[in-house]
Amino acid sequence: MVNRSSHAAHIPQRTCVVCRRKKSVSELIRFAIIKNNVIFDLKRNIQDRGYYVCDENKCIKKIDKWVKKHKI
Repeated sequence: MVNRSSHAAHIPQRTCVVCRRKKSVSELIRFAIIKNNVIFDLKRNIQDRGYYVCDENKCIKKIDKWVKKHKI
């Protein structure tokens, strides 16, 4: 029997900044904005504010538009 207070089976969820769909972290690509440049953090080790985007071309292509809209 699984301990209900255990977080062992927990799968972190994040939201794609472009399409706003929630997915598990493993299904999304993390990126950071450093000196007005979008840097993909494939190893997830950049010590800066991270954002997530779907691993789909339509969402990846819209990152620049999202950054300009949010003035990040």
